[in-house]
Amino acid sequence: MTTDQIYSEISRKGSMLCVGLDTDYEKIPECVKAGRSVPEAVLEFNKRIIDATAPFCVAFKPNLAFYEYLGADGLSVLEKTVEHIRLNHPGQFVIADAKRGDIGNTAKMYARSYFETFDFDAVTLSPYMGSETVSPFLEYPGKFAIVVALSSNPSSADFQTSGSGKPLYRSVIENMMDISTPENMMFVIGATKADKLKEIRSFCPDNFFLVPGVGAQGGSADEVIAAGANSKGGLLINSSRGIIYASSGPDFAESAAAAASHTARL
Repeated sequence: MTTDQIYSEISRKGSMLCVGLDTDYEKIPECVKAGRSVPEAVLEFNKRIIDATAPFCVAFKPNLAFYEYLGADGLSVLEKTVEHIRLNHPGQFVIADAKRGDIGNTAKMYARSYFETFDFDAVTLSPYMGSETVSPFLEYPGKFAIVVALSSNPSSADFQTSGSGKPLYRSVIENMMDISTPENMMFVIGATKADKLKEIRSFCPDNFFLVPGVGAQGGSADEVIAAGANSKGGLLINSSRGIIYASSGPDFAESAAAAASHTARL
């Protein structure tokens, strides 16, 4: 998928929303659990959330931890979730929220796993081990590395904004820009750091930012758009719990659609 295709979907739908599929079996409505095994319930929940929210979003982001804990069954659910999106909503950008960070052959195998086996468009990466962590993911045309630069959690200040000179997040972004293009690199910038978005956009004008932290974590989509959008948009604003768990009753899919319909709108 290209940036022009993502921009086209943003323009067509009037939305920058990315729906996070952080599907926790304990939070799935009882009407979905009834008569189904845990993996079956997770997959059915995902399908109904995807179908309900797809008209109002441009991306989906399964968080791999919520599937890996189920073992082999969970990986099967993940694969079938991506297949469902591809078959029924082919314009969607699909992100593996994995935050992997390794080098050498390990990094190459991670890239093969997410881009070839599971057919994701992008994967989130932790760059702590340097550019070798990211470079194997840049070898796939039409795929994106999404590097964590400035995250939304409070303890991100332990490293990402520390030091008396240039903050680490800026060094990360500038280093990654040197080895990539906006056609294969995005950055994670937390919504709770909206005050930093304008500054980051000033030296990183063309890359997409994946912005988590809207909704349950307290970030404001309107503030994010005002501070971080470029001339075309350039944002994928993620909301997970605030949308997929908008209701715990039989109307959960309709409630998710309603929540998505007014989140990260242009």
